Amino acid sequence: MNTHVTGHQIDQTDFRHVMSQLPTGVVAVTGVEASTGAPAGLIVGTFQSLSLAPPLVAFSVARTSGSWPRIRAGGRFSASVLAEGQHHVCRALSRRTGDKFAGVEWHPSPDGAPRIGGAVAWIDCGPEQELDGGDHVIVVARVLRMATNPGEPLVFHRGRLGGYRAPAVA
Repeated sequence: MNTHVTGHQIDQTDFRHVMSQLPTGVVAVTGVEASTGAPAGLIVGTFQSLSLAPPLVAFSVARTSGSWPRIRAGGRFSASVLAEGQHHVCRALSRRTGDKFAGVEWHPSPDGAPRIGGAVAWIDCGPEQELDGGDHVIVVARVLRMATNPGEPLVFHRGRLGGYRAPAVA
């Protein structure tokens, strides 16, 4: 498909196809519901470093998300960079209904937010602000704690989940 469009002629299907050419990491954003103490979570493919001083990250969430308001209300969350082979975690936390954490290994952060077991990194955060992003909300958050673990990340590319292998350094 070789599509070339400009201006307001952008078709959503074409836009998705073009943007699917960009590989993205798969990140579980998880927190604890303030009212019940139950874990809440969702998957994002837009997680990125925003600032070193102060340490800030950003990601976007659909305005229709039922999980983000519950996570935000808890005041703290953890972002776990999923590892290659954690397809099941991605599918579980992408569900709209049911127990998203059934069969998902996790451990609580000092703030209680679930950190996904086996993730290649985790970043504990506090939401700072939300910005308008069309049909999404852009979340800016302050990094509180972070760490890495061995392994390679899970990657989303052209509508599929897969792994990434860094080339050997000579």
